[in-house]
Amino acid sequence: MAKVSKNARVNRGSKDGGKNYVKVVLSEKDPKTGSYVYKEKIVHKDNLQAALKGEL
Repeated sequence: MAKVSKNARVNRGSKDGGKNYVKVVLSEKDPKTGSYVYKEKIVHKDNLQAALKGEL
């Protein structure tokens, strides 16, 4: 019999719709050092295109 993880048994996101959110990671180049900085945001699926354009 296969083992079922605790996370599979828990019904996450059913109350507040957590499955409607996505994590967006944007990379920006720092003008002073030239290195890349990564910024993470959690946005709603409907606002994904605006977040990718940098409007959010």
